[in-house]
Formats: sequence, C-alpha cells, structure tokens
Amino acid sequence: MATALLSLLLLVANVAASHVTGPPRCATPPDEGSTVHILHAFGPCSPLRPADPFASWEDTLMDLLSRDVSRLIYLTSLAASAGRSFVPLAPGRQLLQIPNYVVRAKVGSPPQSMLVALDNSNDAAWFPCSGCVGCPSASPSFAAARSSSYRTLPCGSPQCGQVPNPTCPAGAKFCAFNLTYGGSSIQAGLVQDSLALASDVVPYYTFGCLQKVSGNSVPPQGLLGLGRGPLSFSSQTKNLYDSTFSYCLPSFKSLNFTGTLRLGPVGQPKRIKTTPLLSNPRRSSLYYVNMIGIRVGRRVADIPPSALAFDPATGAGTIIDSGTMFTRLVTPAYSAVRDEFRRRVKSAGPVTSLGGFDTCYSGTVTAPSITFMFMGMNVTLPPDNVMIHSSAGSITCLAMAAAPDNMNSMLNVVANMQQQNHRVFFDVPNARIGFARESCTA
Repeated sequence: MATALLSLLLLVANVAASHVTGPPRCATPPDEGSTVHILHAFGPCSPLRPADPFASWEDTLMDLLSRDVSRLIYLTSLAASAGRSFVPLAPGRQLLQIPNYVVRAKVGSPPQSMLVALDNSNDAAWFPCSGCVGCPSASPSFAAARSSSYRTLPCGSPQCGQVPNPTCPAGAKFCAFNLTYGGSSIQAGLVQDSLALASDVVPYYTFGCLQKVSGNSVPPQGLLGLGRGPLSFSSQTKNLYDSTFSYCLPSFKSLNFTGTLRLGPVGQPKRIKTTPLLSNPRRSSLYYVNMIGIRVGRRVADIPPSALAFDPATGAGTIIDSGTMFTRLVTPAYSAVRDEFRRRVKSAGPVTSLGGFDTCYSGTVTAPSITFMFMGMNVTLPPDNVMIHSSAGSITCLAMAAAPDNMNSMLNVVANMQQQNHRVFFDVPNARIGFARESCTA
C-alpha cells in the first residue's frame, strides 16, 4: 500500500476557542489522494460542537477540569485482577471521557466516514450502528446493511474470548459484549468490516457495533483504541505497522495548527531519546513508563520515591495518556512540584486558585522550566506546556493538578497538554517510548 502523508486542519484548538469573535473560517479543502483534512472535535465548524458554548473562559476551564476527573476515574477503574502512514489528527474539547483528538476513519464497503476519537489507554474500537438505543441521534451511525464486507462473529470465534464481558447465552449464534467506558455502559455486537485510515485499508477489522448505550461518555461517532491489548489497532495491524506509531499533538493556542498520527516504523525519528516501556498485566492496555523525578528550574523536586514507583500489583506508576487534558500527579508528587514552582515565582504576587488549579496568579508569570525525568531520558516542557492563560490575560495557572483525593489513585498521568508539540513515539516490539520536540504545524 502506498505511503500516505496526511495534513491536518485544526480549526479551533484553544480552551478559550468558544469565545473567539468573528465568523469562523470553515472552508475545508476537499480530500485529495493521501491528504485528509479533519476538524477540531468541538470547534465552531465541527458537527460535534456543543450547541451551547460556555459564556466565559473560567466556565470553560471548570468544565474541562471536571471532565478530566471523570477521565481519571476511568483510568483508575482499568485495574483488573512495515508501516507507512500519516493519519489525520487534531485536538478537540472533551465530552467526559472522550479523548481530545479525533481522526477521520472510513468503515465498510463502500466506505462510510466517521470522526472517531483516539484513546491510547483503550483497546477496542466501536462505532454507533443504525438502530442503536441511546447513541447520539445528531451524529451519523454506521449502516451495516449498506456494507458488502460486513459480517458478525460467532460465539466460538477467538475474538469473542478477547472482548471484555462477552455474552453468548445458550442458543446464541453471534458474539456480543458489555463494557463500561467512564460513566457509560455499552452493549455491542462483535463484528468485522474493512477499516481505512489514510490510504491503507485494513480488511476484517474487529470492532464493536453499538446496540445500546446508557450515559453520555461515549464518543458520538465512535472510538479507536491505540492500547496494547489483542483487539487494539496496534495489535490488529501489527503485520502492517509492526505495532509502532507516533503522534504529534498540536497546541491549543491557535486556530490553524496541525498534528499527525504516524503509523509504522517508516518515517519515525531516527534520533530520539527513549525510556523503557513497562508492562503491567493488571492494566495491560496502559503505556507505563518509569518516571524517576521532576525538575523545576534547576532543582529536582523533593518527591518521595514511593510516589513515582511502578507497582504492577497495585497499578501505581506513571502512564502516557492521550485522553486526559492536564497532567495529574499523586498528591505527594504534585505537592513537591507545586511548592518548588511557587518558590520560583514568589515575586509574581499572591497565589490564587481556580477550580482544580491551586497555583494561579493575576497577570503574566515567567514560569521556570519543568522537566519530567524518566529512566534514560528527560523531557523539558516549553512554557506553553507549563502554564494556561485566560483568554483575557488576567489569570495564569500552573497547568497541572493533584489527583482527586476521593479516587485513592496511585497513578500519575502525563496528559496531552504536556505532550503537545512533541513527537511521542510508541515502539511496542522494542518496549520503548520516546519524546522529541517537534512543532506540530504544516
């Protein structure tokens, strides 16, 4: 299959984007060859945009923080006993556990286009199918009857044993399954059909055809799991892409930034610092890494080693997650980073709070650098990945927070705001993850 290079059109990527004045620029060029344009999931030109945007930047931020909490609860709940393509990728505001970045996928024969959320902490793919009870009525659904390559999977199929909670009651011919995604419950039939990202078509891709949904946490046009389990995109396409991919997430600051999802080992950075990818059989989907410290300016924060320690038995440790917006650290780790940060900027005036952000200042702040220290590599964040600014410039906050106290979480989550404008490289066969600075622009 031909190598595909896809450019992305990011229409709105600022948490204050709902408040940009003037008419939105919605002229999107048509798809041509291997170039596919996609929309910010909830920008002014997106069909997924909320009907009632928030009145102020502060209200928008409160909403995003509350949705991040839902995402963290979902991640915590996961504890249980040759390639060649650039794929369209762009940021969008969350709907509860919906990741912030979406790609355009084509499902079936002839192909039906869907804007699907990416989630590297989830395995299965699912799409709302015609007749789904509880699926968003305003979003398109997959019409299985229109696809000549669609087929259901029987209860005895190997894939039926790989989905969570398969249901095959006596006399049932076809496999179905139930799962919980954030605050939603999902019932789906297990099916196969062709799936295309960019110009590469994957035949017989296994996914869930949503039949019933309760709750509002499910991405309206579906989800593509980039986790590590047997039914993830990485696993199902390992003969094509060798379970290797990277992404570059664009900043939230501009209307016209672009990002890419690059599939397969071809075209990945030749010189990139990496850290070992850790395996946790109790949370097999998650991308664990060994964080050994966090430096604020030139000083390493005084974090107790136990706050960063990887423990497969409890699920403790650090993960790289595409669906959480702001990095969350367990309380001892966050407190040490926050306190050192405040010491470095004490001349900025009194500290205020805004919702889940407890280190905010009036006006602009010259922030010290923050460096995530992993085994084998350091990742120093640019200023735009450290601070979040109000649309009016009156409030500036440290864009990290402690994990909510009521979650009993021992999980540190390196979230997408801190990953932005980096090429993040996932090399599963060689058990490593890499970071390289890259401007995610066309």
